[in-house]
Amino acid sequence: MALARRRFFEELSSTVNKNVRVVLRDGKVLTGKLLGYDPNTMSICLGDAKEMGRETLYRAFIYGDTIAGIYLAERPFDLEALAKELEKVFPNMVKLYEDVGVIVVMDKIRVNETGVIEGTGPAAERAQRVYERFVRERGLKST
Repeated sequence: MALARRRFFEELSSTVNKNVRVVLRDGKVLTGKLLGYDPNTMSICLGDAKEMGRETLYRAFIYGDTIAGIYLAERPFDLEALAKELEKVFPNMVKLYEDVGVIVVMDKIRVNETGVIEGTGPAAERAQRVYERFVRERGLKST
């Protein structure tokens, strides 16, 4: 049971800073960027929240009891596949830390779903090119 609960919150955490669709119990549908959530009440905060036919709200705080469902509106980034691509260029020098959403190359270059976030020099530039090709070939949005 604890494993299932942990996995549920890992999945929910992976949607933070992603565009989601929130269906409320009264049938209203909001879209926006999930900025955060309270695991105790399942309340959420949406950025740039929009309800069909209404103005966009800078922030919307929605109490958990009013939520019927939360749906991810964009494809999750496949870090495992990116790690495999990096492994082709940097054999035996790539470690995937899926729980924190980071790939470490050569123990000094950190890559996540936005590209190289730590590291400089020719190896970091090469890792960034692998990332850019990966994103382009899969038609993903670079964030």
